[in-house]
Amino acid sequence: MKKNETRKLELPESPYRDLEFLESLEGRTLRILSEYVWPMARLQKYKVESTILFLGSAKANPGGSDTDSPLHKYYWQAEELAYQISKWAMNLKPKGRKYVVCTGGGPGIMEAANRGATRAGAKSIGMNILLPQPQLPNPYITPELNFTFHYFFMRKFWLMYKAKAVIAFPGGFGTLDEFFEIVTLLQTGKVSRKEVLLILYGKQYWDKIINFQALVDMKAISPEDAQLFTVFSSPEETFKFLKRKLPEMGGGGER
Repeated sequence: MKKNETRKLELPESPYRDLEFLESLEGRTLRILSEYVWPMARLQKYKVESTILFLGSAKANPGGSDTDSPLHKYYWQAEELAYQISKWAMNLKPKGRKYVVCTGGGPGIMEAANRGATRAGAKSIGMNILLPQPQLPNPYITPELNFTFHYFFMRKFWLMYKAKAVIAFPGGFGTLDEFFEIVTLLQTGKVSRKEVLLILYGKQYWDKIINFQALVDMKAISPEDAQLFTVFSSPEETFKFLKRKLPEMGGGGER
């Protein structure tokens, strides 16, 4: 550069347009923040006041048989329950804002719940997660309410944020992880028992998987802790319980 020669510089890229920075370690805080603000803005825009969260196996196959997996029967039971909830909720005022079906956005039980809501003519939410082996969103999610998260903890936060009831269908490690986190929030009072209903669906399955009475007998949990959830085994009895209890629940659906 010659003496007295003026260097001409181009305007640098704005930080929020700099993908190299946003994907760096230093940009992690902004990525986490975006996964908080983005769903909040979208749920507000589409006027979602409260949700019913469905948990369950991604491996429940709608066209399967007992030889494929004993879980397949729960697919259609989840679909029917989501249909009944959504059909009822659509008649509540303000229309379409309360008890919106919410799932993890993938196949299996998640797909079944979104499918039931679609059959009722209701919107529904899918909150997917980026995995090494991609889990594609199921086709029954309302497109405007189709989310994908990078961080598991932000996904869990939003799955629970507006939930007035959580229904845990049979599932594997992911379902168990989500169930135990939610029941711990209730046990510790971080989420009020007066604001969220917790349901285990499929007594036969859950009795085999978790021996809650053994936890009580070993004094690992109190007898009251074993009452933090209710167990049902049919869509009809589950819906009847929810229809009776949900109007009694306090809070505004957020915490």
